[in-house]
Amino acid sequence: MNPLHTVAKIRAIEQAAAASLPSGVLMQRAGQAAANTALDMLPAAAGGARVLVLAGPGNNGGDALEAAAHLALAGARVSILHYAAAAAGSPERQAALQRARSSDAQFVDYHGELLPSQPWSLVIDGLFGIGLQRPLAGEFRQLAAQVNTLHTQILALDVPSGLDADTGTVVGPHGVALRATRTLSFIADKPGLHTADGRDYAGLVDVASLDIDCALLPPARLHLNDVRYFARHLRSRRQNSHKGSYGNVAVVGGADGMAGAPILAARMALHAGAGRVYALFAGTALPYDAGQPELMCRSAAGYDYSSATIVAGPGLGASAHASSLLAGMLATDTPLLLDADALNLVAGDSALQTALRTRPAMAVLTPHPLEAARLAGCSIAEIQSDRVHAARQLAARFNAIVVLKGSGSVIASPAGEAVINSTGNAALATAGTGDVLAGLCGSLLAQGWPQWQAALAAVWLHGMAADVLVAEGGNAIGLTASELIPAIRAAINRMAMHHAF
Repeated sequence: MNPLHTVAKIRAIEQAAAASLPSGVLMQRAGQAAANTALDMLPAAAGGARVLVLAGPGNNGGDALEAAAHLALAGARVSILHYAAAAAGSPERQAALQRARSSDAQFVDYHGELLPSQPWSLVIDGLFGIGLQRPLAGEFRQLAAQVNTLHTQILALDVPSGLDADTGTVVGPHGVALRATRTLSFIADKPGLHTADGRDYAGLVDVASLDIDCALLPPARLHLNDVRYFARHLRSRRQNSHKGSYGNVAVVGGADGMAGAPILAARMALHAGAGRVYALFAGTALPYDAGQPELMCRSAAGYDYSSATIVAGPGLGASAHASSLLAGMLATDTPLLLDADALNLVAGDSALQTALRTRPAMAVLTPHPLEAARLAGCSIAEIQSDRVHAARQLAARFNAIVVLKGSGSVIASPAGEAVINSTGNAALATAGTGDVLAGLCGSLLAQGWPQWQAALAAVWLHGMAADVLVAEGGNAIGLTASELIPAIRAAINRMAMHHAF
């Protein structure tokens, strides 16, 4: 079920597996798996393909040397840029080096430029693996920067060199990492390949288990998001139903000058299947939404918040009136989602924080990194330096389901369960997409979904809609938030068709 394991857990699994195997077997398996993946990336016939293998001084370099020997045997023209271990190196790595030297692969030197100068069909990055603790420096930094300028495919072994496998950040404040086309993760998948900088540097991620006994893998509390986690809640609708069967959503926001945000959220809530949707305005209420007249537009003051699932925050503002409205919402026991300005109000008011933590119904919070930093009382850099940890900490602090938005959004529960979302793209980096996500999640809550599954589904569907639209449009530039709404509705209906009542 798409588990993600930290570096510490991977090392423990590897040690346990190696203890029952002949010396070097895991490295040989890794090399064979890397060669197989490389062959998939090369033209149909490997003969004539030019492959540059970057073999670092550690065991990651040993994996690369094993792969180089296999590729040379398959007919590829392999050049190896080899960095010897500071000491003798492990026996496994020494054996891999001997096999590479005995093959038809050519060992080349690096003198500030990549040699030979002919175009490469593929570069294999085996410089540094999961053990890297320091930024790439000196020749390694220069080499990585040059490889990133090549117009060719790059296969990273285990993790792109320079990337933290746990957090997805590039190691060092001004660090450099290899930007891979594809990453082959050994033993198990790793969280850093899917969040923060990871999605930009890892490319397509495959996992080679190296035939390790599944019993050696401990239970995971971190996973990649998957339809299987929430699909059972997507159902085709019964004929014998009515609008009251699918819940009420009240989107509360819209201070003067910010009416568009609650409208986007409310439209999404309606198209995601809520029975009735109210757009409630902290400022002057719109008489109606001309683009979606089915919405009921009203003043937020005086509304009975116990009668609907609440989506609070889109365009709510920071006024005393907004704070008073939010206090009233927190006092209810109905499903509640806090986004945008509602999160900022909570961050600055200890009474609201207490009300959020102690309310009987657990809320869903959907902060972007700046909002998360305000809630945590820290910097954005601290949030982004370990997104999984930050989401877990916020979930525990506020007794809420937290969706930390961004590349590889992280969904966390107060109990410490966490999921990294794998859908979505840079097209979502535009105004209003967060409002759409809030409305979508609120709609699922109104229809009776548990908070955890509603958050997982909303983030997955939101990202998938962007992926579909980008695939159809050819690029991520210029997508607007309102375009997501019909795409999400279509996705929900397609998925519901595959599930019985």
